[in-house]
Amino acid sequence: MTTVEPLGAVRERVLATLRQEIITGRLRPGDRLVERELADRFGVSRVPVREAIRALVAEGFVHFETPRRTVVRPLTPTDVKELFELREALEVYATGLAAQRATRADLAELEELLDRAETATRTQDATAIPEINTRFHDRILTMAGNGLLVSVMEPVAGRVRWLTHQNEEWPQLLIEHRELYAAIASGDPERARAHALAHVQANYRSTVRQLFGDTEAGSGGSGTDGSGPDGSGTGAGAGAGANK
Repeated sequence: MTTVEPLGAVRERVLATLRQEIITGRLRPGDRLVERELADRFGVSRVPVREAIRALVAEGFVHFETPRRTVVRPLTPTDVKELFELREALEVYATGLAAQRATRADLAELEELLDRAETATRTQDATAIPEINTRFHDRILTMAGNGLLVSVMEPVAGRVRWLTHQNEEWPQLLIEHRELYAAIASGDPERARAHALAHVQANYRSTVRQLFGDTEAGSGGSGTDGSGPDGSGTGAGAGAGANK
């Protein structure tokens, strides 16, 4: 007996695949999404494809250039600035909570992710690094123990992941993540927040440089001031940053 996949499941499968292809760069800004072609590719009707495209529009990944032409959205400097302002507000707060609430098991899981990131960085595994780093930040958010915080971040999580694939300053990123881990493990929420803020700001500058060049990177934004966690300008927020 043949099992018919529910329409909702088909939609989610198409949506997840297209979202991942945008995040990883297989589908690039300006690429067109054509319902008929995608339906043929996935072997489904046009209805779940249409619904998946509408979901991608709502998530900010694609937009309608005309009523009949849907393309992957380019990221503008304003898009990036607004995403990082949100990260400053929410991730910094979450990291402080994580420092207060982390268990030994939580810290062990972060350590394992860092070890995997170190291996991937050493081998320059461009596929593994962004995924591991996303899991690292997702884990910190979960460790904060605030379900509402997680739900607020969820609508922009995909676009944040999209940004993580834009930068290849991986060794510096690993340094910053190890510093962030040490701050969380110390149990000092103020220290953890300071390192999280420096990390987000460094990440912002690196992402802007990668996407738009040095001119935009030097124009500020996202609250960046070049200071490290101690205000000296020598911490994770100074010099070359890294993406997420």
